[in-house]
Amino acid sequence: MSEQVSTAELIRAQLRRSRATAGLTQEEFGRRVHYSPSTVSAVELGQVVPNHAYLKRADDVFDSGGLFVALRELGRRDGEPVWFRPWLEAERTATQLRCFGATMVPGLLQTADYARAGFRLDLSYTAERIEELVAARLVRQEILDREHAPQLTAVIEETALRRFAEGCAEVMAGQLRHLVECARRPHVNVHVLPATVGLHAGLFGPFILGCSAEGDWVGFLDTQTGGTVVDDIDGVATLLGRWETLRSEALPRQQSIDLLEEIVRPWI
Repeated sequence: MSEQVSTAELIRAQLRRSRATAGLTQEEFGRRVHYSPSTVSAVELGQVVPNHAYLKRADDVFDSGGLFVALRELGRRDGEPVWFRPWLEAERTATQLRCFGATMVPGLLQTADYARAGFRLDLSYTAERIEELVAARLVRQEILDREHAPQLTAVIEETALRRFAEGCAEVMAGQLRHLVECARRPHVNVHVLPATVGLHAGLFGPFILGCSAEGDWVGFLDTQTGGTVVDDIDGVATLLGRWETLRSEALPRQQSIDLLEEIVRPWI
């Protein structure tokens, strides 16, 4: 059994054990943490991944000293590939994020179904591993829901938004609807790079940039076999330059939202 699986199972088992020790039914516990009995059951069966709020309330109910929140953080780190973990800390503490999606919607803006479909393209992943990766991705996205969320600006190639082939149309439609919802949030900007642009700086590949509270930038490059953190001055300067070029060639915010709605309209 992998370390990632044991961490997730430990959380579920400890939740069940703590509830039973406290003499609470799922309904009674649900009332205390402000979740339905069906959600409590789904969490304990491993059908739903508990979020930070759920586990924080469980810690309060059981007076467990932050145990469940701490376990969740361990699970989050375990769920992501080893090569991605150095970037996660930079992303978690960033005040600004800028990402370019060449062939896919950036991970921070993906739905669970879209992420799952992407992970399934790697035939080396088991079904269990795919669900671990999807859960880790959803946890990663929670930085956009916190009180002081980073300002996220994304540029996405139009071709990445028109992959409505047989078998994935429903997934794409759900992803585009989610993208529109995200784009309407005050701290999220989504810009579409029109297919008519032709050759552009983003053809070198997708990337993401994060800026710390101190004003320091760091980048991350996606590759076929993993990824690379870019923190040297020249490398960061190159990515910032390419970002500015891509952003200037992309559509403005409202025009991008209009285009997204136009693309998804036939599939609603």
